[in-house]
Amino acid sequence: MAPQTGILYVTMQPEPSLPAAQFHDWYNNEHGPLRLRLSSVDNGFRYRAADYSSPAEASKEKPEWMAVYDVNDMSELVKRPYITLREEGVKSPREFATMKQVAVDRKFFDLVSSSQSPAFAKLEDVSAEGKGNVLLAMTMRVHPGMRNELDKWYEEEHIPLLQKVPGWLRTRRFVTSTLEGKPEEDTEFLALHEFAPENGIGGEEFVACRSTEWYKRVEETVVASKSLRKYDLYYTFGSAPRDLASLESPDTIGEWTYTSGATKTFPSTEGGAIESYVTTKDGVDLPYRLEGSSGPDAPLIIMANSVLTDYHIWDGFLAAFRSTPVGKKYRFVRYLTRGRFTLSPESKDVTVDVLASDIIDILDALRVKKAAVVMGVSLGGATALNTALKYPKRVESFISCDTSSKSPAGNSKAWGDRIAICEKEGTKAQSGEPIVGEELAELTTRRWFVKESYEDASLVPILERVKKMVHDNSLAGFKKSVQALFAYDLKEEMKTSEIKGAFFVGGGDGVLPGTMKEMAAAYGASGADYTVIDGAGHLPMVEKPKEFAQAVEKFLSS
Repeated sequence: MAPQTGILYVTMQPEPSLPAAQFHDWYNNEHGPLRLRLSSVDNGFRYRAADYSSPAEASKEKPEWMAVYDVNDMSELVKRPYITLREEGVKSPREFATMKQVAVDRKFFDLVSSSQSPAFAKLEDVSAEGKGNVLLAMTMRVHPGMRNELDKWYEEEHIPLLQKVPGWLRTRRFVTSTLEGKPEEDTEFLALHEFAPENGIGGEEFVACRSTEWYKRVEETVVASKSLRKYDLYYTFGSAPRDLASLESPDTIGEWTYTSGATKTFPSTEGGAIESYVTTKDGVDLPYRLEGSSGPDAPLIIMANSVLTDYHIWDGFLAAFRSTPVGKKYRFVRYLTRGRFTLSPESKDVTVDVLASDIIDILDALRVKKAAVVMGVSLGGATALNTALKYPKRVESFISCDTSSKSPAGNSKAWGDRIAICEKEGTKAQSGEPIVGEELAELTTRRWFVKESYEDASLVPILERVKKMVHDNSLAGFKKSVQALFAYDLKEEMKTSEIKGAFFVGGGDGVLPGTMKEMAAAYGASGADYTVIDGAGHLPMVEKPKEFAQAVEKFLSS
């Protein structure tokens, strides 16, 4: 038997004592995304009431806020992991404190029927981000034994007439879920009528569908009670928290960490930040940090790291770039690429194609239709280039740094020798997990950075932090991630790409300045930008963050 589909339908009215920013931060960055991470929950939307002249009219009896989640298997709502989310020890102290100030009415409904217009589009699809709709929610109770009459009227007259109303998109009908175990007299019937923002609600066709003799007969003999609410779409959840706007309010509570430690928020009136994770299609959790402009439509720059580093290699660049007028316009997301940590045996082999798909998974989870820039260095540079080539509809431009368009000959042996150094040293983390260790960390960072950087007292602590990143990298993750460098070739695809691109390289990064100059000349129909960052090696954003930021600003302004 196929699983019973349905919805989780929740209405909410915050107490006046609860600041709006705290309410939205909790809901958008904690409560909703946690539910979207469940395999049984397909989507989630927040709606705001549009049926009174002022929000001051809202009350517990007529709440201002509603949320609805599509559930592909209603039985999962009475099992773990869903019920675990509401248990002490999992439910966060912030959620306890916030929900004490919110009147909540949570209901489960099973799907009865669904009808939709050819113009209907799933708002949960990332391509629909920014689109809205209007929702009419009709709740009914019927007299005993009259359900068949209600069903017949809806399907044979009312829905066909609603379909003639301008802007009608979809009607779905629901009944109180069997999970609720309620007697017949407590059963509710819910109809959700979705319309485009520009619609004919209240117009001639709408009035006509509520003026028939059959409609009047249903009102008189079938319906025991009813309630009609009108809502506007307010927010569409993704599986990853992304609401920076609520973090800018001084009313938002201070730094917050979810019970598991996997999600953190950092409020600031100068621009907050969110740290959480995105789960890829093959089940790998990629930790990320989102910050920058709080505008929900602010262009986004996503940054991919080199092998053996974490996303803090971008700290100096971001500090410099975000201080500029151009930089203030952007959101930024950086993440830990595959290989920073141990990967499960079930995860895919690491290739540049898999790494590019990881970027798309992050964009999807954050509901970003198109990245303004995909930027990366070393293996991350190949990833940025490959993402632009493989997913041109999702990328506005790319910046590829200190990399090659094709795996150099002998790459597998070179990396194999480096792995052997780590295995011989045998360093382990406190957890007992093998890590890269001191010898390769020293060799690697000495190769990455130019000699002059080690003579700069202000840079030495930063270089030491990068060395520690290398030292602490999971050895198993390192072994698996470098396989992406063994056999890739993007040369032919580059020739026909139409995505705006740039190639940056540290002037002291061995043969790569010449290699990347050739890449820039061979790119697309007329080439790509090419910039040398003088006085830098393999990680120019670390050694020369201001100069790197200036180059990015110039590229974005061109």
